Amino acid sequence: MISITNLQVSYGQSVVIPDMSFSASEGQILGIIGRNGMGKSTLFRALIGMIPSRSGKITLKDKDITGLPSHKRVAGGVAYVPQGRMIFPYLSVYENLISGVAGRVDRDLLGEIHSLFPVLQDMRNRKGGNLSGGQQQQLAIGRALMTKPSVLLLDEPTEGIQPSIIKDISRSLRDIRDLKKLTIIVSEQVLSFVLDTCDRITVIDKGKLVREDDRANVDAEQIKAMLAV
Repeated sequence: MISITNLQVSYGQSVVIPDMSFSASEGQILGIIGRNGMGKSTLFRALIGMIPSRSGKITLKDKDITGLPSHKRVAGGVAYVPQGRMIFPYLSVYENLISGVAGRVDRDLLGEIHSLFPVLQDMRNRKGGNLSGGQQQQLAIGRALMTKPSVLLLDEPTEGIQPSIIKDISRSLRDIRDLKKLTIIVSEQVLSFVLDTCDRITVIDKGKLVREDDRANVDAEQIKAMLAV
């Protein structure tokens, strides 16, 4: 579904992602786990087109999207939930959900999102800024799903969210994958969330993927040790 080959990303002369290659197939949840400052957010911003890559190739469904601006990547099937969620605080929940929709609102899709996140229907007239952190995360995911993506990128979705809601989000992501056959790529620092959610897990360190395992083969203690370094 999505393939990244020899990607290099920098801020000026500072190279953050020196050379990265990986892929994720349809219906797979891929977790990219690493400490702060290891390049997770930079990678996701490059994948959605917020910052340019210096070299390498990003392929979505066999189409090269490396040079496309963000809005064309979204139109092509990539959706992005940024770190911190970035919902519109003064718009209602409903207005937030449809803020990225071009043309008529798909009521069937809206109903699916309300089924996945019932709180978004219950609070549809409430201002986004008045929701809890967990509710805002559900809103941000719902807003991304309204663009009908093939690939969903989530940057640190557990940040600032209480543990009980983290489990709900993990379950919802698996439900979304099963319902929509989406490819989901998650960046995280919380190993327990990644172990509960993902089919495949990679470890990022200083802009490089240094370990990759299927969920069934993951040595959690070794990854904990890598994250503690």
